[in-house]
Amino acid sequence: MQHFRPFVLLRFMNRLHFSTFLVLTLFLFSCSPGYLAFKKNYPFRSTDGRPGYAQLDYWAAHPWKHDPSDSVPAPLSGEWRDSVADVFFLHPTTYTEELKEQNAAIDDEMLNAKTDYTTILYQASVFNKECRIFAPRYRQAHIKTFFMPDSVKAAEAFNLAYSDLKNAFDYYLQHWNNNRPIIIAGHSQGSLLAERLLKEYFDGKPLQRKLIVAYIVGWPVAPGYFRELKMCEDSLQTGCLCSWRTFRKNYIPSWLKEDSRAAYVTNPLSWTTHADFISRSFNKGSILKNFNKIYKHTTDAGISNGVVYTRKPVFPWSFLYMTKNYHVGDINLYYINLRENISRRIAMYWKQ
Repeated sequence: MQHFRPFVLLRFMNRLHFSTFLVLTLFLFSCSPGYLAFKKNYPFRSTDGRPGYAQLDYWAAHPWKHDPSDSVPAPLSGEWRDSVADVFFLHPTTYTEELKEQNAAIDDEMLNAKTDYTTILYQASVFNKECRIFAPRYRQAHIKTFFMPDSVKAAEAFNLAYSDLKNAFDYYLQHWNNNRPIIIAGHSQGSLLAERLLKEYFDGKPLQRKLIVAYIVGWPVAPGYFRELKMCEDSLQTGCLCSWRTFRKNYIPSWLKEDSRAAYVTNPLSWTTHADFISRSFNKGSILKNFNKIYKHTTDAGISNGVVYTRKPVFPWSFLYMTKNYHVGDINLYYINLRENISRRIAMYWKQ
């Protein structure tokens, strides 16, 4: 399998603020051979504005088609791979440009290309060593929905997004699961919706027996939200949850409310919920702007105020140096450790 080669434009990231970089990347991407090829193979249009999950076009990642989630960083190209489990991955918010409607159109070509070559490439790919990856497209809520004062309108937007993911999961269970074990994973908005999916389908339900683990990343897990699902206590436990949000040490954003600070947290270097500070020497590798480069020992990890905190990362200059909120790097800063943990939990599930 050929490895995905990020655009040459990525080299300029060192000189640009990330938001400027992203806008410029998407503009040039719309003129690039990659996007033209994407558009050529993008014939679908929803007749009623809703996704039809029988069509592979409505999946950002699916084992029946080649997509960016199949990509493997070059240093890992020789690793053994298999597909002994499934992951249902709920991608984060990529609808961040101009707010046209509260929820994204399901057939927005540029938005779907942006999703595929950001979160699907850089996040969903972490599961591809031993998992079949199912990542549905959905009518995600706009980023501003998280901050809007109209709570009723915000709830309507998230309910619409969840209805799509629920339909996608139902279709997956009926047509592709075949009694295989499952990992539920998400980031940010995807994790918000993954919590609802876990509560409806797994928490105290028969399907809980098929759950290897759930990675609820970039969103808090509130104490008492689940009835039976518990946080993982170590790196091998199955049928449990892992969750973290990453910030610079001693930084508490103003919007981090008191109830959010009480969230359950997993340390992605020790895989426990203990407050022990874990040195960056245990960080086996981060994947940043250069997908084919692994940076070792970049970030440490401790737990405080309901989040994972780290000292300033150590790697070549990145836009992450300009912020104390490492939300965008929740998965990528601990990419190799997460990749290995996925394999360990899958092995333990089958051993049990």
